[in-house]
Formats: sequence, C-alpha cells, structure tokens
Amino acid sequence: MTPISLYNTLTNRVEPLDPVHPGEIRMYTCGPTVYAFAHIGNFRTFVFQDVLRRFLHSQGYRVLQVMNVTDVDDRIIQAAGAAGVGIREYAEKYLQAFLGDLAALHIQTPEELVRATDHIEDMVALIEKLQQKGLTYTSDGSIYFRIAGFAGYGKLSKIDLAGIQPGARVDVDQYEKQDARDFALWKAPKPGEPFWETRIGPGRPGWHVECSAMAMKYLGETLDIHTGGVDLAFPHHENEIAQSEAATGKPFVRHWLHAEHLIIDGQKMSKSLGNFYTLRDLFAKGQKPSTVRFLLLSVPYRRQLNFTEDGLTQAKNSVERLRNFLARLKAPKFAAGTNPEVQKRIEKAERDFDAGLADDINTAVALAATFDLVRDINTAMDREALLQQDALRAVAAMEKFDGILAVLADDDDATLRELGIGSAQPRLDAAQVETLIEERNAAKRRRDFPRADAIRQQLADSGILLEDAKDGSVRWKYK
Repeated sequence: MTPISLYNTLTNRVEPLDPVHPGEIRMYTCGPTVYAFAHIGNFRTFVFQDVLRRFLHSQGYRVLQVMNVTDVDDRIIQAAGAAGVGIREYAEKYLQAFLGDLAALHIQTPEELVRATDHIEDMVALIEKLQQKGLTYTSDGSIYFRIAGFAGYGKLSKIDLAGIQPGARVDVDQYEKQDARDFALWKAPKPGEPFWETRIGPGRPGWHVECSAMAMKYLGETLDIHTGGVDLAFPHHENEIAQSEAATGKPFVRHWLHAEHLIIDGQKMSKSLGNFYTLRDLFAKGQKPSTVRFLLLSVPYRRQLNFTEDGLTQAKNSVERLRNFLARLKAPKFAAGTNPEVQKRIEKAERDFDAGLADDINTAVALAATFDLVRDINTAMDREALLQQDALRAVAAMEKFDGILAVLADDDDATLRELGIGSAQPRLDAAQVETLIEERNAAKRRRDFPRADAIRQQLADSGILLEDAKDGSVRWKYK
C-alpha cells in the first residue's frame, strides 16, 4: 500500500490516513436530498468521493462506504403535498434519477445506500441517549439539542459562539450561514404533514440526526472518513459531531474531507442567474458523461472548480486523446520484444500517478502523469521504438489509471440512450476501424479510388479521422 495523506478539516492539516481497523476504510458520504434532480455542484463532490474510494481500493483497502438519502425534509413535504402524493412516492422518482446519474458518471454505488425513512427507530434511540445525558429539552412538542451542553461545539467549522443567545432555536431544515443555535432533533407534527408515532412522541426527525444515526449504525461509533461539500461543514457536520460525540463519548470521525464549491463562469450557480444545471441539462445540450466526469475530477477537490464551456471542450478533447491513444496501442502492428527504456518510463508514470493521489487525492498530478506518458509513448510509436511487450505494458498502465479515472470506456452514447437522451448509434471499435483501413489500403493498391474514398467517408461518418503519412502509413483518431 502507498502511504496516503489527507487534509483533515478538523485539524486544518494534511495527516496520514490512519484507519480504525487496519486494512479497512469505513467512510460516510452525505448523499442527496431527493426533492429534485441533483445539480452539477453536487456531482463535483460525488465524483471526488468516487475517485477517493477507487484509489483506496487500488491500494488494497477494503472499503465500506455508506451514503444517506434524505427522503423526508421540509422541501420534500411541501413538494409532495403540492403534487398530491406521499413523500415516499415523491422521493422515489428523484432517487431513481439520482441512481441513473451516478451510473452515467461511472460513480460506483456505495456498499450501503440508506434512506432516512427506513431508520426512524435508530434516530429515536440516539435521541433517547442524548435525553438521558441531559443534553436535550422539549418545546412545543419538538426536541432540541442544547449546544451549550457540548464543550467541543464549533471545533470543525471554527465558528465563534460568542454572543449566541442560550435557548435560541432553529426549526427549519435549511439554515442561514453561520446560524449557530440549538437545533431540532425531533420535530412535532404539523397539520397535514407526515409523522411517526414513537417512544419520544409523534413527529419526524431533524436533518442532522439522520446522518449520525445511520453512520454509526453501519460504520461504528468512530468513522475513518466523512466527506461532503464544504457548504455542509457548518452547521450540518458540526451538529453531527456534537450529537454523536455527546452520545458516545468517543471521537466521531478521524478524517473530515470537504470538497470546494463549483462555480459557473466565475459566478455562483443560481437559478436566478440562469446558470443552474443538472446533469441532464448538460447531456441534453450535447455534452457526454465522460466529458463531464473528466472536468469534475480534473481540479483537486480542495480547489474551487470553475465550470465553463471552454473547460468542457478541453475535457472532451482530453478524453478523446486518451481513447485514441489506447486504440493506437491496441492496434496489432508492433514488432516482438521489449524496450527497457520504455518499460522504465511506464513504471515512472505509475509511481507518479499513485503519488499524486496519495497526496490528498491530487488529481491534477495524477492526470499530468497520465498525459506525460501518452506523449512519450506516442513519440516512441512514431519512432518505431515501441515493441509488442511495451504496448501491452502501456495498455495495462492505462487500464490501471482508468480504474480510477473511469473515462476510457466508449459507452457515452449507450449511457445517454439508457437515460432517454439522444439517439446516436454506437461507433466503431478499434478492430473495426483497422479492418476498414486495411480494406481502404487494398482498394488504393488496386487503384480503386472511388472505393477508397467511400471507406474514408464511411469512417468519417462514424466519427473517425484519418491521417495519411508520407511513408504510406495511416493514423486515425476519434473526432
């Protein structure tokens, strides 16, 4: 295993990954609130989490990842009421859409994808523990956590609690920034709203208690990693720490990882600005899933990502360059043998790739290692210095890299068809392209130029560009 270091928001330091159980990582990720389609800012965080788990797997760790699905909150209740359906039925539509979006971006499904409404009993049990410790109070049928009773409140977000009025309360599921007040663990029922009959009275859970209860149910009282967007550090994650550590007396999480914001053309994403996008919005505009994934992972997670049309174009070109390179490597045209210098170059790229990700998931360094290898191996191929075993070794390295990048599979069109978007046909694979090129070459040798031109046009219509070299060789690439 490569030693891995991660930036811990709790300590503001890069620290060695130190799992509770050697060889195993228990990771909790804040998932979607399924009241609408998730937006691309959400997926910046989900792609980061996917790169993290894929890298941990590649280094030999067993990963147990839990992601919550918030399927009861103020917005869901309001939207379901307006639609005249139950909250479960309303949320199911957007949960299935979210799962489709994950698949489109090749984001691996966590080992446990858990719905809040399936874990009411676990939340009630956690609230009872806090009641027994005198850390709660009841007002108008709702149960609140008293933040003054937890001495460590604010240690994650570094919020200054001076001037906070004791007993001031927050009842809604969405908070104003820096709104540090006692928060609702259990909400009294309101007329016409769904609720559960429980030992602590009728009502429904507050947002924060959901994550603590489900995280500890599946991962234990101390987690190795907790991830989410930077906007969740306060108050959501701060409140998770307070209620979890107050209940157990143990550290809740060893490593807190937060992904920075995604902005659009230098501005905050906002419906009022007309720059608010879901994945399906981008796909409908002709963007490919692999392009979006590449752009989302291209900037290290702790740096703000500026999402632009130029960035999408560059991402598309980068993915095509990687796919063309892999196709060229797989063409059966290399002489037998091994070039030791090429082998050393591939080994260096693998070391640099792993070292980049081991340093706080620095995807920029990992991608630089990948594209430096592409450049050097292309040069070796042009000079006929790449031999058969070198090509196989380079293919293996690229496939290893793609175990984390997950952009090389040429399945964009199929993915979009599954989502009901577009009607593009599958394009030719490398073997089919090589067969047509050989047929074209044969046509040219017998001076059947109309047939050669027709094959060239057939390839062009299938998204393949040909380059005829002076020495008679033919190079090709996807558009």
